[in-house]
Amino acid sequence: MDFSALDVIAAKRDGHELSDEMIGWTLAAYGTGEVAEEQMSALLMAIFFRGLNDRELRTWTDRMIASGERLNLRDLSRPTVDKHSTGGVGDKISLILAPLVAACGAAVPQLSGRGLGHTGGTLDKLESIPGWRAQLTLEEIREQLETVGAVICAAGASLAPVDRRLYALRDVTSTVESIPLISSSIMSKKIAEGTEALVLDVKFGRGAFIKDMETATELAHTMVRLGLEHDVKTVAKLTPMWSPLGRAVGNALEVNESVDVLHGGGPSDVRDLTIELAQAMCELVGITADPAARLDDGTAYEVYRAMIAAQGGDPDAVLSPAPLCDEVLATQSGIVHGVDALKVGVAAWRLGAGRSRKEDAVSVGAGVICLAKEGESVEKCQPLFELYADDDTHLEAGRHAIQDAVRFGDGPYAHLLSPKRDLIRE
Repeated sequence: MDFSALDVIAAKRDGHELSDEMIGWTLAAYGTGEVAEEQMSALLMAIFFRGLNDRELRTWTDRMIASGERLNLRDLSRPTVDKHSTGGVGDKISLILAPLVAACGAAVPQLSGRGLGHTGGTLDKLESIPGWRAQLTLEEIREQLETVGAVICAAGASLAPVDRRLYALRDVTSTVESIPLISSSIMSKKIAEGTEALVLDVKFGRGAFIKDMETATELAHTMVRLGLEHDVKTVAKLTPMWSPLGRAVGNALEVNESVDVLHGGGPSDVRDLTIELAQAMCELVGITADPAARLDDGTAYEVYRAMIAAQGGDPDAVLSPAPLCDEVLATQSGIVHGVDALKVGVAAWRLGAGRSRKEDAVSVGAGVICLAKEGESVEKCQPLFELYADDDTHLEAGRHAIQDAVRFGDGPYAHLLSPKRDLIRE
């Protein structure tokens, strides 16, 4: 059956369902250029306002997967399980989690991305390690999973290639915040990756992409359904992101903090979330293990070293912060009742740790160290943050962005973040 882009756009604009054939034709024609960028932009905006029902979303995701290759990992000697986070400030969990779960006996194919705006990217962090490379062939991914058990790398251009173009288009057309478009983008790549199981870490809060728990819950349920419909065992966890995760926000700074956790130390919030996710990942693939023990006995750290070395990196390299440092001092005494994750993330971005456009370079050593966390008492003129930058211009921009990031209270600190919740399974 022949379709035209105008017919498809008008149908969704007017609130009608798109047939499987219409969706298949549209994505294929967009891939060949028959559907123009401005026409796809109009369709994305129509979807933004009208949404996709379950059948439309399933078909949309199917066709995105079918636009490229699928990585077959089912014949590896270990069960495969991955984790995806929707992003946040100071979220370096993947750097610890992948080798930890591999140390427990699974294979972890972590295909990751780069940061944009105030949220950091896993690949940017690892590229602060001299020699480390993000680009691997599908054959190299398989071999590293078999020998090391964990790989963190860029998603190849052959996996869901239509999503790569749609993602860039959504970014410049203000159609990013759409649950069908977010979920199909994330899940098409994860399903094409070929993993048996997937744990989703869905962040919500001021420092997250999604601000409220209700929207995050809807997104989590949607992605879990897509995974299960494509024979990927999938669960989701909701994680608050009102304050930065850990104390380090930046590229080399977060790698150093990750190594601290892999040595059995580091901030308790980073360690606790990593262990919780590791337990969920192991459970999904039938592995009985104690992730905390694998952190404390050094097993996970040895897998991390092997993972970095396998991708050309030097696991013994000393990662220094940027040369210029400034401190932000407390203007009053009191108990810290809040550290604004968004302001800290924007400050790290302005210091040079992030990018405004995908092609922008990032500073290896720029970023923020949070010296004060919720519940801690501070005195007036006590340092709250350390700011690192490569030049005075970035340092001043970071200092301006982080003003008033700490909220003080007179009484005891009441932990306002959500309690631990059961995993979302359907």
